Amino acid sequence: MTDAASSQPLLRLVGVEKKLGRQKILRGVDLQIDKGERMIIIGRSGGGKSVLLKHIIGLMRPDAGQVWFRDIDLAKLSDEQLAPLRKETGMLFQNGALFDSLSVGENVAFPLRERGQKDEKMIRDEVARAMKIVDLPGQESKWPSELSGGMRKRVALARAAIAKPALMLYDEPTAGLDPVVADSINKLMVRLGEELQMTSVIVTHDMVSAREVGDRIAFLNEGRIYCVERPDVVLASTDPIVHKFVNGISDPTDVTF
Repeated sequence: MTDAASSQPLLRLVGVEKKLGRQKILRGVDLQIDKGERMIIIGRSGGGKSVLLKHIIGLMRPDAGQVWFRDIDLAKLSDEQLAPLRKETGMLFQNGALFDSLSVGENVAFPLRERGQKDEKMIRDEVARAMKIVDLPGQESKWPSELSGGMRKRVALARAAIAKPALMLYDEPTAGLDPVVADSINKLMVRLGEELQMTSVIVTHDMVSAREVGDRIAFLNEGRIYCVERPDVVLASTDPIVHKFVNGISDPTDVTF
């Protein structure tokens, strides 16, 4: 991320609160994500990370607070008004979410067709370009069932990035992958961000990924952003709450039988 990019926030969350049923999930989230930045979101399971992502993409509306994309407050928009802004956002789901009834090439092309692109040569060229970026050139004719877990993630990444979104959201991108494959996904996230000049928000429990991919790490704790720092600062923190989380140390009260 360049210094110039860091002065241009793409996304700002201001006092975001959200309650689901009787449980208050977000209790006043404040976070700024700069243009071109790779922001890592960490926090305990069930602590609101996925809920936060849904607010960023406009799938959820805050009970209080604002979600600013550039100079637009998403919370004030209707679904119809949100539609063009969602086209600027890509999403990599934890399980890849490929369409098993479509070939790899058709999966990757899906966002272009959904947006009304009809030039078949252009679609083929863009699919080939996306597949090359994720190191799977010439695999368009395969079916999702023929792919390994790591290859499915790469195809899903190609599909999410093919329209060159301004903002890319990742939900546990390395979950369930062995360390070697996870490392390849980490490198792809960095490469995509740099080559396509995308801003990235990455939810993960993988501290190796957080260190290798992130420009900054935001720690979501008890519904608020507890700290936002460079990966080396967060991972070496002596703050008891941060230290226990990043090193996987449980409290005795966390253990139930």
